[in-house]
Amino acid sequence: MDIKHLQYFLEVVEFNSFSRAADHLYITQPTISKMIKNLELELEVTLFERSRKQLVLTDAGKIIYEQSKLIDQAFKNLGTELEQLSGLKKGHIRIGLPPIFDAQNFLKIIGYFHEKHPGITFQLVEHGSKKIEEAVENNELDVGVIVLPTKKNLFEYFSLLAEDLRLVLHTSHPFAKKEKVDLSDLVNESFILFNKDFVLNDRIILSCNAAGFNPTIISESTQQTNIVEMVANKLGVALLPESVCDKLHEDVSSVKIVNPTINWNLAVIWRKNQYLSLAAKEWLNFTRNQLETENNQGAHHE
Repeated sequence: MDIKHLQYFLEVVEFNSFSRAADHLYITQPTISKMIKNLELELEVTLFERSRKQLVLTDAGKIIYEQSKLIDQAFKNLGTELEQLSGLKKGHIRIGLPPIFDAQNFLKIIGYFHEKHPGITFQLVEHGSKKIEEAVENNELDVGVIVLPTKKNLFEYFSLLAEDLRLVLHTSHPFAKKEKVDLSDLVNESFILFNKDFVLNDRIILSCNAAGFNPTIISESTQQTNIVEMVANKLGVALLPESVCDKLHEDVSSVKIVNPTINWNLAVIWRKNQYLSLAAKEWLNFTRNQLETENNQGAHHE
């Protein structure tokens, strides 16, 4: 039995489709169908109930699916164990970042780490917090940056950044000259939000509800730059983190929001009880130490 057969079987189950699994693996559907057939012949079982329209695992298929996941994980761990032997000369770290996050300082830390360990490569994936949590939980990412709170039963984490959201609006808007604006004053405004993959979307809607109104949402986007451009073109207002508001479009202003203030806390998460590579562990320790050093320096300057 080839590990590839089991990995292809896992892909078919995950995608619930032979054709989608084949597309994802860049092979043809007949190839993947033949591999699954060979696996069934070798194990002398039927893996899928083929009489139904959708793919349904047989009882034997369910057992083999669970065991295949363990075998696949063990196979990946083997590669990681061998990586440990080479110290930190090589390795790969998969990190999820929210597009709303001003990652300049974060990327600077990755740059410092790269200077110390030039053989370690990085994959940066942009998603909203909800998708990042799912990907870390499913071991598609090693670590992720998300908006707290998170699932403490599933993830370990440390804080990265805490700040308030500010009202972002066109410079010609009557509120643009104000020092601060009550959230309830935005009852008649059109809001431009991130989409539902973003925890911030829920946070803003719930805060507006607490202030006594349901926000009128004119548009949703996954990109912070698009949201700012829409505000610059007088399509509506937005609520964005302070750090993002430092680098805004010239036609856009930002104002403090009060009653209530809306804050967000970013954290770096990784899966509890998940096998982490030496590279990922070292990067987590390095990042945490860098942040502590910066915070201590900031405290001394105040």
